[in-house]
Amino acid sequence: MSENWFADNYSDLSVQGGVNAGFQFEFRCERCQDAYRTRFQGYTAARAAGWLGQASGLIGGILGQGSDAVNQLADSGWRKAWDAAFQNAVAEAKVNFHRCSRCFQMVCAKCFHTPSGLCHNCAPDAEVELEAARAMGKAMGAAEVGQAAGYEAGRTLSADKPRQLVCPSCGAETHGAKFCPECGEKLAVQAECPACGHPSPPGTKFCPECGAKMTG
Repeated sequence: MSENWFADNYSDLSVQGGVNAGFQFEFRCERCQDAYRTRFQGYTAARAAGWLGQASGLIGGILGQGSDAVNQLADSGWRKAWDAAFQNAVAEAKVNFHRCSRCFQMVCAKCFHTPSGLCHNCAPDAEVELEAARAMGKAMGAAEVGQAAGYEAGRTLSADKPRQLVCPSCGAETHGAKFCPECGEKLAVQAECPACGHPSPPGTKFCPECGAKMTG
């Protein structure tokens, strides 16, 4: 049994019947996914049946019976012809691919490091890795700076007063505003007890926490 270099990284573009019947395959690099498409190999038996079928549609009679017979012959020989065509396609595609000696993936020439016999996943370029690490480090540093700035800005916010985040009239998000940005509805802002500072709903006459009279 011959070796199959491409177990799962190919697409079958073959056409089994009709005047365009034939074999063609597309092989993909398992690293970058670039594809190589092999030359089209016509399937003579099916194409002959297709031509006979077209002719029988115009003329009729004996040609139609001949077309059926050739179709049956073509169908019975399809698998054997496909196997042969696929082996030819593999031989053609192998010239454009390399097998990594570490991960055994099939990769194209630009994804293969010839001196080591490894793909660029297994033998990454040092300069590429350096620049990638530099960019990642820069992004991490920027995130730390942004986080620190946000932390300092957050410390200036007051957490004493609850904020109404959804408008009771239209349901829009208010983001803590005093008036709804969507419909203009005045939003409830809880008042603080002048005695103990406990927040109370608007309209409360006496603090539910200490009983002191609310102002305003």
